[in-house]
Order: sequence, then structure tokens, then C-alpha cells
Amino acid sequence: MSEPTAGGRTGPGDPARLSVCIIACNEERDLPRCLASVAFADEIVVVVDSRSGDATEKLAREAGARVLVHPYEGNIEQKNLALEHARGEWVLALDADEAISDELADEIRTFLSAPGSAPGMEINRVTWHLGRWIRHGEFFPDWQLRIFRRGAGRWEGTNPHGRVQLGAGASSGRFRGEAYHWSYRDLADQVDRIQDFSSIQAAANRERGRGHSLRDMILRPPARFLRAYLLKQGWRDGVPGFVIAAATAFHVFLKYAKQWELERIGVQAEPPSAGKARRTS
Repeated sequence: MSEPTAGGRTGPGDPARLSVCIIACNEERDLPRCLASVAFADEIVVVVDSRSGDATEKLAREAGARVLVHPYEGNIEQKNLALEHARGEWVLALDADEAISDELADEIRTFLSAPGSAPGMEINRVTWHLGRWIRHGEFFPDWQLRIFRRGAGRWEGTNPHGRVQLGAGASSGRFRGEAYHWSYRDLADQVDRIQDFSSIQAAANRERGRGHSLRDMILRPPARFLRAYLLKQGWRDGVPGFVIAAATAFHVFLKYAKQWELERIGVQAEPPSAGKARRTS
């Protein structure tokens, strides 16, 4: 692992009010937009997957971020590594394919001037996919705990979808401003990510001893589609809402089918870290 560069916004002994922590792999298209949206922060720490083959690292250094190049161990592990190197009193955790709105940036600055007693704040993400902002179904609302006092929170859960966990009994507030999320570049990218994530989830479920059955493969995918498309009103997003609900159901099916394959046939479901590098967010 390479050490952070000295080109950050604060010197080694200077205090930082807000640190932004980002992980990235092959994110040269989205990372500049993310970095520009948090240019007001005291420091930015970017952990770059060592398999990244584009200009991600170069762009992060040019933007003045403190950069660490580290072998990919999992999204949660990479995010906690960035957190360990943050020096700010407060931490804003973002993915490279996210950016914060001007309204949210103003709210964050106001919050930091008088943070009160809440150890963390949630942000609502809105996702751009298939030509529109998705505001229904499984994608919205999408509240994420992303701002917290350093030392009060840590990434936990199961890869690839971890979450920030505060200490026992701690409660968080919510901002009104939104974060923007360009999760998928197109439908093919979504299918590729479903392949990767379902393999990771199948292996994690097996390691944790979480059971499954044929019933799961038969009933859970359509139930997930109906929840996304009808109960959560994905139909209000038009054709994109239908496609997203169907893709979500397919993801659920693959997760259980791959776990069955892994346990009954012995085929190793390889996570992306074992093969070619993909985007990490």
C-alpha cells in the first residue's frame, strides 16, 4: 500500500473540520464530478483499488486528494481503510459515482458550524438510470448515513453493500438536500454489476450459514418485483421503473441460484476481486 500524498488541503499537523472519504476503481469518468462537489472540504482521502487501470489515481492527485493505492479487499474494507486515514472531526463518506447537490453542500457547511448533539446525519440519494432520475421503486427514497463524527461510526455489514454503524443507542438526523447517484452507465453495466454482486452475496451467505431453498428461488424474485413495481410504485417511473423492478428480481434469483450452485455442485462463485477489476461503487 502506498502512503497518502502530501498534496491535501491540510498539512500533517493541521486540524481538519471535514474529511471526505472516497473509494474508487476505474472511475475516471465520474470521480472529477464527485471531487468538484466536495471542494469545500478540509481534506479528501481517496483509496484507489490497485487494479484500477485508468486515470483515476492521477485525477485524484491532481485534485489535491490524499491518495492511497491498496489491493481490493472488499467495499467495506476499502471504506474503513479510508476512514482510518481521515483526520477530520467529521467524515463525509461518498462513492466515486456520487456527488452532492449545492443545497446539500450549504446544509453541510451550516451543520458543521453548529453540529449539535447528533453523531451522524443521513442523506437521501436520487439515482440517474435509463435516461431519468428514478424517484420510486427500490431506488428511492434511499437514505444513507454518510456524515458522522470520526470515531463514532464505522462501516459494517456484508459486502458489497455495507452501511455506517454508529455506537449503541446513537441516533442520526437527516438533511433535506439530496446526493446524486450515477450508479449504472447503462443496462449492460447494471447486468454486469448484478453478476458481480450476486456472486459476492452467495459466497457471503454460505460463509454465514444462511440457508436457502428452491422455494426461495421460486417465490422471492416475483415477490421482489411486485414490491418494487407495485407496492413502491416503480410504475410511476415508466419503462425504466419496469426494467429496474425486473432486474432487481433477476438479482434476487441469481443470488439464491448461485448459492445453490456453490453448495451443491462446488462451483466457486468468484467475486470481482478474483478476476478483472470493475468499478467499486
